[in-house]
Amino acid sequence: MILNELAPLPLDINDSACSEKGEKQPSIHQYEHIVETASSIYQVDGDAERRLVRRLDMRVIPASMFLYFLCCIDRFNIGNAKILNSDAGDSLAQSLRLSDQQYLIALMVFFIAYAIFETPSNYLLKKYRPSRWLAFLMFMWGAMTMVIAACQNFASLVALRFLLGAFEAGLFPGIVYCLTFWYKPNERAVRIALIVACATLGGAFGGAIAFGVGKINGARGLEAWRWLFIFEGVPSCVCAILTYFIFPDYPETVTWLSPAERELATARIKGVASLGHHELTWAEARATLVDWRLYAHYLLFVAFSVGFASMSLFAPTIVQGLGYAGLSAQLFTVPPYAIGFLVCVAVAWVSDRYEMRALGAAFSFFVCAIAFLIEALLPPTAFVARYGVLCVALPFAFAISAPCLSWLTANLRNTGATTLAVPLNVSIATIGQITGTFIYKSSEAPAFPTGHYTNAGFMFAGAALALGLRSYYVRRNRELLVGEPRWRM
Repeated sequence: MILNELAPLPLDINDSACSEKGEKQPSIHQYEHIVETASSIYQVDGDAERRLVRRLDMRVIPASMFLYFLCCIDRFNIGNAKILNSDAGDSLAQSLRLSDQQYLIALMVFFIAYAIFETPSNYLLKKYRPSRWLAFLMFMWGAMTMVIAACQNFASLVALRFLLGAFEAGLFPGIVYCLTFWYKPNERAVRIALIVACATLGGAFGGAIAFGVGKINGARGLEAWRWLFIFEGVPSCVCAILTYFIFPDYPETVTWLSPAERELATARIKGVASLGHHELTWAEARATLVDWRLYAHYLLFVAFSVGFASMSLFAPTIVQGLGYAGLSAQLFTVPPYAIGFLVCVAVAWVSDRYEMRALGAAFSFFVCAIAFLIEALLPPTAFVARYGVLCVALPFAFAISAPCLSWLTANLRNTGATTLAVPLNVSIATIGQITGTFIYKSSEAPAFPTGHYTNAGFMFAGAALALGLRSYYVRRNRELLVGEPRWRM
């Protein structure tokens, strides 16, 4: 049997011996393996649970990683297209005769659509099932990516970037939301990091693909940047069909788990995570919208998003400003992203393993801030040193995401709050992403002081906010009664 009945736990909060000040309060970890089914209390079999989690990791995580990887390739490729074959006069900016301001507007409208459609998309994901909704989004963003190859002017580029943002908006918050159906709070950060790290892989592969595609500039009368959008859009459309059939929905409904495993998968997260069958109520929505501590989490993600967006979209431009021209500028974007994958996973693993999500986020913010500050202070012509610092700044700019998201979801107490708070977190962070699109000005190349100083300021602010919010949770935990679930760190 997976579940074994136990005697009721002694949780009398009126026991005077337990109410003395200074007595150590029991951690939520002491109750994570205790679940309630019907009117009885049960203990989850540890060996069976470990086997189940391994099975989940083989199905849920690779599928989520692959979806986000394709999404990031399609999202970031405009940064590569902007300068691809610029030495031959055939880059996207040159073909469409885009001014710097028009290019920034094309970037900005993506994030406006992203902010508008994220929260409704999570609701529709819950309504239509993850496999169906994510497959639809995937097919549509792949189609929009390919259609961008046909753009002939600024107006068409802006319209298609808006549609691309609308369809990509639901993927990342949707995947994070889905993880809460399958994993406990202390299991999420590394898994979120593996997914987030696919953004760095998307950047690395995007640069390598752009380098290769740049070799066929002019084939069949098309500039290489048009081929880039076509080649990177096709896989998303094809894989959308596979997503419809194989992406896991909810533990209660999947057929690749046995009845006993489905029971365990549902029972082990009851009370500490989201349930697939739960519907969002107005009372839960209202409580989530007025909970001020959640807005502190949202501001953390705003600070993160400035660096994330600016690095994602301007890495090729920054590298070009470091003295690398033509296709070499594409190739030299690969190492920072490759390092970023390792850093993201390492920071998340430590954050989850040692219950240090706040400190993991603060540390990443601080390292990133120092790196951007050094980048801004170095002489503009110190190309080697500035490229080395970029290989530190970019990885830690991406590494902030996983501990921040894991920390947020770990402190959401019901499915309704998770349904709303996760997409709201990413939507509000659009403020940071829009800011990030405007701080790296071509007129300031190769030093880019505005971009580096702005990023440094947001990173320092993020580190301070993470430590402040952690102090708040520590104080709240000291005030809890015995048996009350503790706020996670």
